[in-house]
Amino acid sequence: MTAPAGAPRPALLLVTDLAYEARGRRYCDEDIFLASRLRETFDVALCHPRDAAALLDRFDLALVRNSGPVLHYQEAYDAFRARALELGVPVYNPLDGRGDMAGKEYLVELSRAGFPVIPTVDRAADLGLLPEAGAYAVKPKLGADSVGLRFVGGAEVAGELAREGEGVLLVQPRIDFRYEVSFYFVDHDFQYALYAPDPERRWVLELYAADAADLVFARRFVEWNALGHGIQRVDACRTAEGELLLVELEDLNPYLSLDRVDEEVREAFVARLKASIAALIG
Repeated sequence: MTAPAGAPRPALLLVTDLAYEARGRRYCDEDIFLASRLRETFDVALCHPRDAAALLDRFDLALVRNSGPVLHYQEAYDAFRARALELGVPVYNPLDGRGDMAGKEYLVELSRAGFPVIPTVDRAADLGLLPEAGAYAVKPKLGADSVGLRFVGGAEVAGELAREGEGVLLVQPRIDFRYEVSFYFVDHDFQYALYAPDPERRWVLELYAADAADLVFARRFVEWNALGHGIQRVDACRTAEGELLLVELEDLNPYLSLDRVDEEVREAFVARLKASIAALIG
């Protein structure tokens, strides 16, 4: 994976917010580690998402990593996307993702299409499509990291939707689940899975031994997204009845929890990521 002696190395702009504070996770540690390993193959510079558009023309590829919720810098992110398209600089992940990259409308679409997702609607007229529940999760379509998430009773849901306007919020029944599990992919290749045995401690993760049925479930969403390159994290919950349901399809800047896997898994992930980036640069 190293360039021939004397050959210029591809220049990679790693877009991250090292100061972002996430509950239960240290984003900065993961990106410092990844930068150190990617530097073995590429010339790497780190920048904040607010600076990415201005710096992009100096690089062969932009890798968007732990840059925090886009809603915190929406104007800068829009400028970055426009600049990348104008210059023809590849972005990793590519900008045509259909999951969280485009907002959470996909949860409504997948729910309507009968995919195994937590039932989701975004209009008062469709509330009858949801199963009865003791409480309902209401969250903005453009949210991330639980920003704006709240739980309300059934009598309050229609009022919440009316207050924000049609199509702004998502509504889901609060699910009784055993645990949450995440499946991590590079391109369409499964890398590892982690789960949180205690539902009250989402980011206390352990290695999860995914079986064939689990991977059929996860791959269904990766294939639906149809990204040619990129890192995807398929987040799911295991219901009390044993069914897996999609929670989110993270395809913009999914946190990888690399500190929760052993060295062999971590090294395999890094090698696969390097190969994927090199293929995208060409």
